[in-house]
Amino acid sequence: MNRPRKTKPLDIEALTAAAECLKTLAHPHRLQIVQLLLSGKELSVNEIAEECDLNQPTTSDHLRLMQRCGFLQSQRSGRAVFYSVSEPHLQDIMTCIQNRFG
Repeated sequence: MNRPRKTKPLDIEALTAAAECLKTLAHPHRLQIVQLLLSGKELSVNEIAEECDLNQPTTSDHLRLMQRCGFLQSQRSGRAVFYSVSEPHLQDIMTCIQNRFG
């Protein structure tokens, strides 16, 4: 029988921060963006918008929110901004979602 690892419980401040970031992630388009970026390829705002069938301003808003939580990072190249995943645990979250809802 596999028993869960014993870990130290998080304090309420850490749980509050986690809840805020999970609220940010809890949007279908944001999950779609994460899924797309987990392919490992850096994509521009316009590429993400096109792939997710969103307009550019809405896509930028979603990306900005996720970047603020530390899920994504951006890199400017000329006039374009490219995004990639900066939080490796997003793969675990997306695997959990895929296993539960896929």
